[in-house]
Amino acid sequence: MYALLADIVLLLHALIVAFVVFGLVLTLAGGLLGWAWPRNFWFRVTHLALVVVVAVQAWLGVLCPLTIWEQQLRSLAGQPVYEGSFIEFWLHRIIFYEAEPWVFTLVYTLFGLLVAVTWWRLPPRRSGILK
Repeated sequence: MYALLADIVLLLHALIVAFVVFGLVLTLAGGLLGWAWPRNFWFRVTHLALVVVVAVQAWLGVLCPLTIWEQQLRSLAGQPVYEGSFIEFWLHRIIFYEAEPWVFTLVYTLFGLLVAVTWWRLPPRRSGILK
């Protein structure tokens, strides 16, 4: 049961990462193509909040609570537990890329600044999702 719960946390974590990355891509594409829904206020607030949390955690040297939770569940299931952050581990597993933690902090910070610039250049609107 612990292994299944760890897999569920892993899936949730991956979906959040996808939302953060593709949320920015879709916001930029929507701005260029004139789509209304990427300017939805709640979509943008949720996106910005997640980016800020990731950047602050990186600056403080704190692991994401989802990473900690997954690792605890894997340990309880008797499975191996990876070290470091979720992104570091999976980037290495997927594309064999390793970097010092400060590189990830820099990337998260620059990504957060890019998200902030989209707030200025493509401000969110409080109208409904479909306009």
